[in-house]
Amino acid sequence: MLDTRIKFRHIQSFVEIVRQKSLKRASEQLFVTQPAISKTLRELEEILGHPLLTRNRAGIALTPQGEVFLHFAEMSLAALRQGIAGVEELGRQGSTSFTVGSLPSVAARLMPLVTEEFLERAPDVTLRIIDGPHGYLIDLLRRGHIDLVIGRLGAPDTMQNISFTQLYNEHLDFVVRPGHPLLAQPDIRRIADWPVIFPPEGAAIRALAERVLIAHGVGALPRRLETVSGAFGRRYVPNSDAVWIIAAGVVGKEIADGQLARLPFDTAISNGPVGLMARPDEAAPPAAQIFRLAVASAVEQLGL
Repeated sequence: MLDTRIKFRHIQSFVEIVRQKSLKRASEQLFVTQPAISKTLRELEEILGHPLLTRNRAGIALTPQGEVFLHFAEMSLAALRQGIAGVEELGRQGSTSFTVGSLPSVAARLMPLVTEEFLERAPDVTLRIIDGPHGYLIDLLRRGHIDLVIGRLGAPDTMQNISFTQLYNEHLDFVVRPGHPLLAQPDIRRIADWPVIFPPEGAAIRALAERVLIAHGVGALPRRLETVSGAFGRRYVPNSDAVWIIAAGVVGKEIADGQLARLPFDTAISNGPVGLMARPDEAAPPAAQIFRLAVASAVEQLGL
């Protein structure tokens, strides 16, 4: 845990002393007196419990502990400067836009909170959200039409030259309306007796759904509807006998509210990573860094 006694002035003074190789020159660069910068250095060494510098006629030299601390102190200052520069750039640009592709599994579960967090941090940025299947969004990402994609990791052949940062894991659910006959006698092999809403070709969860059915010995589905539309599923399933195979995040709220019911089938084999996808060959704009912070905050708040 970071010792809260360490302040920005401690880090800045230490790094400047090392750069200037002199307390006197460092104090001049920071516009403080030499006794003041000496006191700041002593405070830092007392907090850390180790001497960071030695002094001799040639000037100053780093102790082993000082060498270690210098590495991370310089990284901290560089990160802070980058953050300040990003904020300043956003201010200079005025009203800018940032476009995110959101797969259905996160559009319902994660994006509302991410949006709140993002707009709180960057109120002058227009956030555009495009939803759709994995293949469609990755194609937009490759062509530069969107800045980031957030959703489930796709098949290896779809992820070439795309970076992926994992956020959490998610599984598939089989859901039905409350009172559905399968709730009384749950048997996954009987789902073929009713219409099944199944992920279409190109959906990131299609192969996982097929894997679950194969693992449980489920054969052909004669009455299969193919879509990943959350809007359609939420409207259609509560008023029909359909079985909906969908990512858990899409229907979490409806299950909690009692509008839909989860069938007690073992879908552990479908567990897979959800994360951020980006073009790795381009420098991320300031809005992208802010969006990543918003996502991290939302994931933590939701306990994912």
